Amino acid sequence: MNFEEKKILITGGSSGIGKAIIAELYRLGARNFAVVGRDPEKLKKLGTRFPEATFLYLEGDVADLEQIRHFTTTLTAQWGKLDILINNAGVVSAGPLEQISDEDIIAQQNINVTGLILLTKYALPLLKLSPEAAIMNVSSGLGAIGMPFYAPYAATKAAVRQFSEALRRELKDFQIHVMTVYPVATDTPMMASANTGNMDTPEAVAANAIKGLSNGEIDVFMGGEQAAANRKLNFEHPLEFDEKVKGMYDAMRQRATNHRAM
Repeated sequence: MNFEEKKILITGGSSGIGKAIIAELYRLGARNFAVVGRDPEKLKKLGTRFPEATFLYLEGDVADLEQIRHFTTTLTAQWGKLDILINNAGVVSAGPLEQISDEDIIAQQNINVTGLILLTKYALPLLKLSPEAAIMNVSSGLGAIGMPFYAPYAATKAAVRQFSEALRRELKDFQIHVMTVYPVATDTPMMASANTGNMDTPEAVAANAIKGLSNGEIDVFMGGEQAAANRKLNFEHPLEFDEKVKGMYDAMRQRATNHRAM
């Protein structure tokens, strides 16, 4: 895929994995970005970081339907079409289920799933005008394997996985490639409050994601051979994996303590 002339919309693009994806696309020649984010100062810094790019700054929240409609109305007026949609925005609130606030549970659903689906819905007419379009949805390793103390978050990321699969099959008559990315623990602001180490870099996630997009892959999993073996065991023998998780239980509890990025 040649990115030089592509019109690219990305959510959560002002930091973390989203910013790294912009950097990787920029390295490959992309110059037209529309970036959704809640922090106007972080958005504006992108122009300094990537001086040869043209940015549309879409300040707002993907949990707000009216703002989603405004984003796509703006893109229609400014660009008239869209080539790549990257649904990257996400939040997390971890811990024992009964200790996670109702508000955090609802917000995770609204941002990680509902907003993603609605933005995709409103972006589809613009994507259908492109001769080579793509949708990249960022899920999580926890969307492939449910782990303790992340039940609401895992539910949202599993929903992203199934949404991508269903939509890919729905769009068979259009030149729109649908791909899902599954990062594991990544050294981003979202993980700053998690008690964990040995994290991937956002640059590694971005490089693998864009490589997968270029190669026409439908799923890009991070975590290497061990993560792949865990997914296989969990799928084929979930009760055996339950036993394996018992050995991870205390570490997962520790990781989840105070892990909140909303």
